[in-house]
Amino acid sequence: MRFDILTLFPEGVQALLKTSIIGRAAERGHLAIHTHQIRDYTTNKQKQVDDYPFGGGPGMIMQAEPLYRCWERVVKIAGRGRTILLSPQGAVFDQAHARRLQRESSHLILVCGHYEGVDERFVEECVDEEISIGDFVLTGGEIPACALCDAVSRLIPGVLSDEACFVGESHWEGLLEYPQYSRPEVWRGREVPAILLSGHHRDIAAWRRAQSLERTRVRRPDLLGR
Repeated sequence: MRFDILTLFPEGVQALLKTSIIGRAAERGHLAIHTHQIRDYTTNKQKQVDDYPFGGGPGMIMQAEPLYRCWERVVKIAGRGRTILLSPQGAVFDQAHARRLQRESSHLILVCGHYEGVDERFVEECVDEEISIGDFVLTGGEIPACALCDAVSRLIPGVLSDEACFVGESHWEGLLEYPQYSRPEVWRGREVPAILLSGHHRDIAAWRRAQSLERTRVRRPDLLGR
């Protein structure tokens, strides 16, 4: 799978995505992550990518032309991937969304917005969907782009050691994951639940299912409602 990320801060994006599991997966060829500096596609000496909004108002707007020139270059190199604008106005991203993108797309173009927003004409011309990572506003789209890339990448076959690493996790089936424990068996007076030491796999699976349901009921009753 290929990710092309259009950003004003490619170094920051690379620092997050070229390390740990995702970075190693890229080195092994399971995915490819490319960053593109939007400023390289301006036509002015100042490499300015923003201007005042028509109609007045606070802040600056990312101009359509530098974004389009950058996007167009990516399309010429790698084809017309599914183009996503990371925006607080988009649909809220969740695990089901990550699964759909991994299943249906082999190439994602992620556009990181900044300032007060992006010229709507670029959105109309090039963007297939807008995605938000929550009902809050960040200073830019880099963190959401990295979060989306990470969430989708770990579902790609070969990125994690086994499918079991993500099947059954929180949100996989609309539930939160059961509590997890490791060595030692007793830590600061707190013991590992005896059922997990029993070796009875059917009983352990039933306990985990019950814990998952209860944890979801207490912490995220909205998920059960869905």
